[in-house]
Amino acid sequence: MQPSITIGTRGSQLALWQAQWVKTALQQHHPSLTVDLEIIKTKGDKILDVPLAQVGGKGLFVKEIEQALLDGHVDLAVHSMKDMPAQIPEGLCIGAVPTRETTSDVLISRTGATLKELRTNARIGTSSLRRAAQLKHFRPDIEVVPLRGNLDTRIGKLETENLDAIVLAAAGVKRLGFEKRISEYIDPSIMLPAIGQGALCIESRSNDPAIDALLSPLNDIHAKKIVLCERAFLEHLEGNCQVPIAALGTIHQQDLSLCGLVADLDGSTIIKDELRGPIASYRQIGTDLAERLLKRGGSEILKKLFAMESQ
Repeated sequence: MQPSITIGTRGSQLALWQAQWVKTALQQHHPSLTVDLEIIKTKGDKILDVPLAQVGGKGLFVKEIEQALLDGHVDLAVHSMKDMPAQIPEGLCIGAVPTRETTSDVLISRTGATLKELRTNARIGTSSLRRAAQLKHFRPDIEVVPLRGNLDTRIGKLETENLDAIVLAAAGVKRLGFEKRISEYIDPSIMLPAIGQGALCIESRSNDPAIDALLSPLNDIHAKKIVLCERAFLEHLEGNCQVPIAALGTIHQQDLSLCGLVADLDGSTIIKDELRGPIASYRQIGTDLAERLLKRGGSEILKKLFAMESQ
């Protein structure tokens, strides 16, 4: 009997590209495997006129798919890693992280201007608090305009919303073939990316050896350790979409270096630091860096933001 599995995915153009990529990769490694895609609509797909920070944060794009995975309706789920909440439901795990795409954010401007070259008081579209805080820190004159929708929709709004530019993840732009529209890859020293940005998350049920065996060839060990380091940083800070948090891990020979930040909403205060250690200590590096930022003033920022959230 020919083995068959079903992948759960959102229905956006980018989500389907990602799920199809995983399907193709699985079938390349397991030629007799039949792979179907199951499109699942999430709360984040239904609420498009409100910033994510106001309607529940990261879990909006994964909860319904995770429930289908827990219920056995699908065998795998494919997500953008940056959409994953800090904590994964009991019974599920990150089964594999394929080789990571470009981690940076990109600027797409109407005139091709870079972030430095944009006019005074330029209007830039993004609904990411992380991006907004770092934009305001670098260019306090900029007007940040809320921008929701799928990636192709947001690119279209560059013209229809009278924006000077928008900021997007490089990975999605490249995956959907919009690379020629990029005006600038924003340097991480100006804009540190979201946790897991550029990586795919192939989520599976815990203790499922058959699925583990299928996923093993797709897993990039170094990419997974870097992502888990960044996620340990996020989890220790109890981070979500309501807090501007960013981190980027890189490997240098036998060491892993993690740069992370916590910012005020308006970008007036950014607390940033870097920590390096042996790759084997990837989780500890994330936790230790988070603790260092908390002691340097991050805890005050977080307390203020959580207090605002509860009002």
